[in-house]
Amino acid sequence: MKWIFLLFLCVSTTLFSQEITVYDAETGKVIESVAIFNKDKSKSGITNENGKLDISEFSSSEIIYFTHVSYAEFSIKKSIILLNDNIVYLSKESEQLDEVVVSVFKNKAKTKRIAEQIEVIKAKEIQKIAAQTSADVLAAVPGIRVQRSQFGGGSPVLRGMESNRVLLVVDGVRMNNAIYRKGHLQNSITVSPNMLDRTEIVFGPTSVIYGSDALGGVIHYYTKTPKLSKDKEVKSNFFSRFSTVNNEVTNQASVELRFPKWGSFTSVSHSNFGDLQMGENRSHGFEDWGKITYFSENVGNKFVATPTLNSDPNLQRNTGFNQTDILQKFYVPLSKNTDLKLNIQYSTSSDVPRFDRLTELTDETDPSSLKFAEWYYGPQDRLLISSQLEINPKKKWMKSGVFTLAYQNIKESRIQRKFGSLQRSYREEKVDIFSLNGDFSVPLARQRNLGYGFEIAYNDVNSNSFGKELNVVNNEIVGFNGDFAVQSRYADGGSSYLSSALYFDYRQDISSNSTLNSGIRLTNTQLRAKWVDDTFITLPDNDISLSNTAITATIGYVYKPTKSWQLNAVLSSGFRSPNIDDVGKVREKGGNVTVPNVDLRPEHAYSGEIGLQKYFNDRKFKIGANVYYTLLTNYIYRDNFILNGSSTISFDGVDGNNIVANVNRDNAYVTGFTVNYQGKLFQNWTTTGSITYTKGRTFDTDEPMSSIPPLFGNFDVNYVNEKVEAGVNFRFNTKKDISDFNIDEGIDNHEQTPLVDATSSDPEQRYYGSPSWQTLSAFAKYNLSRNFSLQARVDNIFDEHYREFASGVSAPGRNLSVSLFANF
Repeated sequence: MKWIFLLFLCVSTTLFSQEITVYDAETGKVIESVAIFNKDKSKSGITNENGKLDISEFSSSEIIYFTHVSYAEFSIKKSIILLNDNIVYLSKESEQLDEVVVSVFKNKAKTKRIAEQIEVIKAKEIQKIAAQTSADVLAAVPGIRVQRSQFGGGSPVLRGMESNRVLLVVDGVRMNNAIYRKGHLQNSITVSPNMLDRTEIVFGPTSVIYGSDALGGVIHYYTKTPKLSKDKEVKSNFFSRFSTVNNEVTNQASVELRFPKWGSFTSVSHSNFGDLQMGENRSHGFEDWGKITYFSENVGNKFVATPTLNSDPNLQRNTGFNQTDILQKFYVPLSKNTDLKLNIQYSTSSDVPRFDRLTELTDETDPSSLKFAEWYYGPQDRLLISSQLEINPKKKWMKSGVFTLAYQNIKESRIQRKFGSLQRSYREEKVDIFSLNGDFSVPLARQRNLGYGFEIAYNDVNSNSFGKELNVVNNEIVGFNGDFAVQSRYADGGSSYLSSALYFDYRQDISSNSTLNSGIRLTNTQLRAKWVDDTFITLPDNDISLSNTAITATIGYVYKPTKSWQLNAVLSSGFRSPNIDDVGKVREKGGNVTVPNVDLRPEHAYSGEIGLQKYFNDRKFKIGANVYYTLLTNYIYRDNFILNGSSTISFDGVDGNNIVANVNRDNAYVTGFTVNYQGKLFQNWTTTGSITYTKGRTFDTDEPMSSIPPLFGNFDVNYVNEKVEAGVNFRFNTKKDISDFNIDEGIDNHEQTPLVDATSSDPEQRYYGSPSWQTLSAFAKYNLSRNFSLQARVDNIFDEHYREFASGVSAPGRNLSVSLFANF
């Protein structure tokens, strides 16, 4: 009888216990200090340090609300909680658009308290758009355009700012390094889209939090993180995709181990991309524009002395490559108030052909006059090892904080050889980056938050160059006959770049419907470089040292006069201190040779922004607009330059090249707006859309600024239920007249636009500009079972031929991609 009574007691306790536990949906860790209440707040409580609270005072039919400063508000019926083992999970997003919590400002905050324009793209959306690279992820974000010089690249443009004026961050670590260049970059694709949990983008100068380079904004990649579990769990995932437009095959597998005391996440992704097929429907009216009539077959050890006729001019030969990405994360709670995260990332590729240089002609009217037999990037290698120590001492001077210690190793190289020559040149760069960040938060009384922190980052750059004379036998490269000297891209004696900073930010709810954001940052940079070999270029000073200090500040205001209206205003300043690429690069393009300029000074940005948002349907649908104006002072510009009394120079065996360099000019401006909407149409229907306009000109010379895209937009409608998800997407770009291109710098690549008058020497008469284009895409996903899903997507349904503004490679034509998702 006794054992029957004990069994009844245990069962009764299990069934009728009303003590619930609240967990973080992302990490699986318990959450304390969660406010729990009913609709009229007549009943309430707060979870204890173990995330627990007894809810017996609530009736079973009541809706219970959960709120916490770091999580989106959540509501659920009590009876459902009891059916779910008395467990509640809180996340950083909800159906109410203003309840999304972002981490891009280092101290987590809800978007309704942030004045800046912010966009978030999550893993489910990344899967839906079938992103082949992270550049495709960014291209789907409202307000961002992506330039490509080759398919193995992608240079995001935010508010007319590009490359080293846009800051890339991954898991709290700066990706921008001392050789991020002005022009176009390919580094954004070295983070696999299959490993991303989400990507957060903040537009406009954000130098208070992130320091130099964040003039156009910040793109923050967050990779997937393991969770904890009170029960031992093993989760596995497999993903495979095939795309017809370039015979892409991508496979990704991951394993997550969940334990009460630690978690592990391992992911390996490999993508193989063949040559890219362009669209064949030339609605723009230029029947031969973009066609590849001849190409170079010099791949591997194969030697072909002359260009080869292309059997399919719409197939862009020399665009294929492959890439492998590895992610390993460990999550270990050291104590109740201390967590350790170890993050290891490695990305490597095959050789990546530089497509725009491989299609460069010595005579624009003769498609067989290819300049380069070989021009490719060597394997793009990125290694990141970082550790994050999250502490919660709950002191008056620090409630929580994060220390991030990181090491990065970046390797890149450029290999080139011209037709008619056996001389192949190699330029190799290696960058070692050591960084330490500390970010701390002190929640004060009455919805006030104080944040402060520091950052130290040291870049060590080694630049090497050499040349090899090929030994060719029966059209095969069998070795080398000798060496020759080659000018290094950066200082051959080594160079370094040190950045150190302190910052403070303050956020306060002035009233129930208004929030003030402010911050200030002090940054100092130290640059050193030494040139040894002066065979090709003699500088006034071969050993330089530059020091720059800047103070930046921001103030933002959020005002919500009613539940359905929100007004944002921001005044901010930013700066970019010249890095090693700005000051000390040597390279040739289009007959212009860039040389070092050791007198370069920082450029500064001062920006004003106003945002307006109107909400509908209990804040589940919104229409918004952001208008901004940015003033650039001492802006850095590539211009003609005099070196040692001469305006021309001999380079790579060619005499009479024009000398250019990065120099400071006076003032310029960039202005524009983004209008967008998003939300639910009906129960199962959602829609998003945006239109972005940008304009930028110089005050001193009244020239167009580089990297200013034409008007562009994006609209989609989606349907989802338990089994099926489907949608359509429409994208467009308007025409950009050749008169709106910056011709002098060459960054806009006006020569890649249609040729209209080959007899004219005036670029504005010779070239057309960037034609307008539109594409339509559709996708459908079906959940075969709890563990398997199948997705099909057709992009560019009408097979339109087009090029993104300033790109050197045509966009993909009609593409069918089929993806399989498996979860266990």
